[in-house]
Amino acid sequence: MATIYDIGLGAAFNIVTATIFLLIFAFLRLQPVNDRVFFPKWYLKGMRDSPSSAGAAVNKYVNLDVRSYLKFLSWMPAALKMPEEELIEHAGLDSVVYLRIYLTGLKIFVPITILAFGVLVPVNWTNDALDDLKVVHSDIDNLSISNIPYGSKRFIAHLVMAYVFTFWTCYVLKNEYERVATMRLRFLASEKRRPDQFTVLVRNIPPDPDESVSELVEHFFLVNHPDHYLKHQTVYNANKLADLVEKKKKMRNWLDYYQNKFERKSKRPTTKTGFLGCFGSEVDAIDHCKSEIEKIGKEEAEERIKVMKDPKSIMPAAFVSFRSRWGAAVCAQTQQTSNPTLWLTEWAPEPRDVYWSNLSIPFVSLTVRRLIIGVAFFFLNFFYVIPIAFVQTLANLEGIEKALPFLKPLIESPSIKSFIQGFLPGLALKIFLIVLPTILMYMSQFEGLISQSSLERRTASKYFIFLFFNVFLGSIVTGSALEQLNTYLHASANDIPRIIGVAIPMKATFFITYVMVDGWAGVSLEILRIRAFVLYHLKNFFLVKTEKDREEAMDPGSICFYWSEPRIQLYFLLGLVYAAVTPLLLPFILVFFALGYVVYRHQIINVYHQRYESGAQFWPNVHLRIIVALIASQLLLLGLLSTKGLEEATPVLLVLPILTFWFHKYCTHRYKPAFVRNPLQEAMRKDTLEHAREPNFDLKSYLADSYLHPVFKSDDVDKFYVADDPGAEEVIVATKRQSRRTTPVQSKYDGSERLSVPDSIPER
Repeated sequence: MATIYDIGLGAAFNIVTATIFLLIFAFLRLQPVNDRVFFPKWYLKGMRDSPSSAGAAVNKYVNLDVRSYLKFLSWMPAALKMPEEELIEHAGLDSVVYLRIYLTGLKIFVPITILAFGVLVPVNWTNDALDDLKVVHSDIDNLSISNIPYGSKRFIAHLVMAYVFTFWTCYVLKNEYERVATMRLRFLASEKRRPDQFTVLVRNIPPDPDESVSELVEHFFLVNHPDHYLKHQTVYNANKLADLVEKKKKMRNWLDYYQNKFERKSKRPTTKTGFLGCFGSEVDAIDHCKSEIEKIGKEEAEERIKVMKDPKSIMPAAFVSFRSRWGAAVCAQTQQTSNPTLWLTEWAPEPRDVYWSNLSIPFVSLTVRRLIIGVAFFFLNFFYVIPIAFVQTLANLEGIEKALPFLKPLIESPSIKSFIQGFLPGLALKIFLIVLPTILMYMSQFEGLISQSSLERRTASKYFIFLFFNVFLGSIVTGSALEQLNTYLHASANDIPRIIGVAIPMKATFFITYVMVDGWAGVSLEILRIRAFVLYHLKNFFLVKTEKDREEAMDPGSICFYWSEPRIQLYFLLGLVYAAVTPLLLPFILVFFALGYVVYRHQIINVYHQRYESGAQFWPNVHLRIIVALIASQLLLLGLLSTKGLEEATPVLLVLPILTFWFHKYCTHRYKPAFVRNPLQEAMRKDTLEHAREPNFDLKSYLADSYLHPVFKSDDVDKFYVADDPGAEEVIVATKRQSRRTTPVQSKYDGSERLSVPDSIPER
């Protein structure tokens, strides 16, 4: 079991490691050759030029200005200077609200830490219950609730602090929820024109024997939304075509690589035709790449024609655009037919947020897919207990030595033992968790979600559930079982719950090591961008020929919300659970929130490029997970006190989860609608202002290709894509369906969304 010396050694090691990472970054960021690695966002915005052309202070690769090295830490205050409103304009609302999660952590835990160390630590320290109980413990555990004698009146301090911590956390959460909801509404009201403001995604369109999907959509919305319908874009199953386009792009990169190699060495490069260029017959690499590109190009052209002409490639879904935001809001937020399972409408994601591969999944199969993933996720949680238990063996060496004495000589050295218990458990756990978010993302993709943002939110929920049950509860249960193995074997059945109640707070030492490895060294490593650093320089050396190639070689990345946000939530969980149990954990968590806020603010300003903008739709999930952490802390404290001879405190503590749940329901009813629905009043206001300022704006042209599949957005598609006739007049004729009497005209475009409808917004 880790002692104060072990934790101190681990803290020193992680502080040194984090400092080294930050110093390396401070040096590398000043070098001109790395400018596109550490400041790519400014290049993408066209607001930064290469330092190699800036003048005397630098040359092509190395910064020779000695004075700049004296200000190598200037990036920290610079990251904090940009005002929040300017940061929203610069990076978007999603990024700013993500940073507010770190601020929320600081707002919650700074006062809690002061109170816990001022009240609870002295109460816990001035006892000797652990020595009397004769369980395996360390000097750190003397600072925890476990060190208070059975039935002591001192537990009243923990009861009072539990109420104080709960009320303070709820107060901060309410203020943050209200603030973020206000920011979202203000952002939506002030946001510039975007295609998704006018567009709705329609799914589960019923089949019709007389009309194509495109004709059916056209007629349905001209009948049911005659004053507001503008155009539509049917959804194609172009997954195979997208794969061919990506395959050709990769082959062109190889061609560039071999051509550059030939120019440098004046010798024709060769490759093998087999797997990964390692097997098969040897051929000229440049000629082979050209022939492969030509072959893929033919397959791509054939597949493109097939997709555009084959009715089976058209899915029963469409992006429907309206003349006004008001019309889109009404359609997106209402039921279209008496059958609630058909003509399902929802707000369309913004074009760059659409996850095109999943749009080709039949709507009827989504329920089955989600059931399959639910079962798979359950078993993934179950079997991941095995590596978690292995990690716990590293954190409980004393208990293992008693159960398995033959291992004792291997870990008897004090320095090795301190290193293992102060650093290795946290590192081992982080290693086991590295691939997990990727697995969970694949599972979410299989479920069929149709936007990047919803995929990330669903994956984040899965990851948090996993962290809660496996990392948190799993570590506590397996760790305490291993740690107190000898005590369990010799204790009566009636004493085991009491021993568990004593052992749970002792797991704080393990979580302290994890916080230091992941929250200190891990966050500091984030700013170095090692993967992007290596890939950029490899691409710059082997592939780059032009300035455009250099821009494509940049990898600004983005906030990986699906794994970074649940990781933050784990720290909320640990902080709230151990605030009244083992307060020593709190300072380590404060360092994480402070360091994370500075590092990610710098990355958002200078590096990360948003892949999409959801308007902070993830915040209700953030709020919910903090509430879950708060209720878990209350129930854990209730269980602990029930094993400490304070059963009469159960009714007093049972009030807290009830109040917390009521608080969550209040916040949900009061603020969550701002994240789910768009107010019609705001939509009408924006429409009115926009029509007054730009009465002749051509909205149809603006939305023309917004929701066309990316593989069709090229010159090749012109021969398949039918253009509008601006001089066409609105006409009314019969549809193909004989059962209808009065409907708009039969569509003269087979598979196109373009219609001859008036361009002006009718007077109301």
